[in-house]
Amino acid sequence: MHDLFWLADEQMGRLRPFFPGRHGRPRVDDRRVLSEIVVINRNGLR
Repeated sequence: MHDLFWLADEQMGRLRPFFPGRHGRPRVDDRRVLSEIVVINRNGLR
C-alpha cells in the first residue's frame, strides 16, 4: 500500500516549491505524507 499515492507527478511538481528546504534530519517522502493527510481528511481521524 506504500506505493499508492493521491497526487500525480505533475501535481507534486506544482507543490514542490512550497516545501521547506532539505537540511538537518533526513525527510520522509513528501508525496507519502500528503497522501496520508488526504486519507485522514477524507475519512476523518477516528
